[in-house]
Amino acid sequence: MVRLLVFTDLDGTLLDHATYSYDPAKPALRALRDLAVPLVLASSKTGAEIARLHDELKLGNSPAIVENGAGIYTPGGPASGDRSDYLKIRQALTDLPRDLSLPFRGFGDMSDEDVAEATGLPLDQARLARMRCHSEPGLWSGTDADQTQFLETLQAQGIVARRGGRFLTLSLGRTKADAMKEITVCLQADVTIALGDAPNDAEMLAAADHGVVVRNDHAPPMPDIAGEATGRILRTTLPGPSGWNAAILDLIENLGLTREEKNHG
Repeated sequence: MVRLLVFTDLDGTLLDHATYSYDPAKPALRALRDLAVPLVLASSKTGAEIARLHDELKLGNSPAIVENGAGIYTPGGPASGDRSDYLKIRQALTDLPRDLSLPFRGFGDMSDEDVAEATGLPLDQARLARMRCHSEPGLWSGTDADQTQFLETLQAQGIVARRGGRFLTLSLGRTKADAMKEITVCLQADVTIALGDAPNDAEMLAAADHGVVVRNDHAPPMPDIAGEATGRILRTTLPGPSGWNAAILDLIENLGLTREEKNHG
């Protein structure tokens, strides 16, 4: 019996880039539930944001990767805990020369209303998005050269950046792939599938047995990833949750999974 585990990015992947709806993915979500395949959400979202969606999707005891891999949310546990990593990042930004930090506008510099406007989220969800523990997303308005200097200065303090679909996110270096490996071992999975649409998903896709680059027409194309030439990593023709749905159903079929031959444990 195959112990399959599915990891998925959210915005632009399982969730529509503009509406945040996952309606087109419902057939594949239902198929995973029927097969008892754990679905692990892997996102830049906070634990507070993930907790609500996790419950809505009825994902049971499946953990979730939050803040781009910097943390792991456990159902039933606290959605927001130790903020020391976040405070370290914010202090580093405060200590930068003003001309270097000015083009970066992080969630800590924004109000709930500002985050709602920048993300398109409802105000109550924007409030949850600002409950950071491990990382700081932000908008960059400066030049590429200034950004290089900004990131090099922060890197000297152990802070790195990941580019997502909308934001430049600062963290202490832990990635979605790091959290994915931990969860894969914990849940004793034999086969992993990972789906994403942005450069901050690339390491996770590369680490999976089957990776899927979901088309996102609102962002630059994902650079080539090792594994595409052999077919281990595929690209969807449909965007967002429609592409997600088609990819999951195809992979389930290709892996020969049926309702009778489902995960246990």
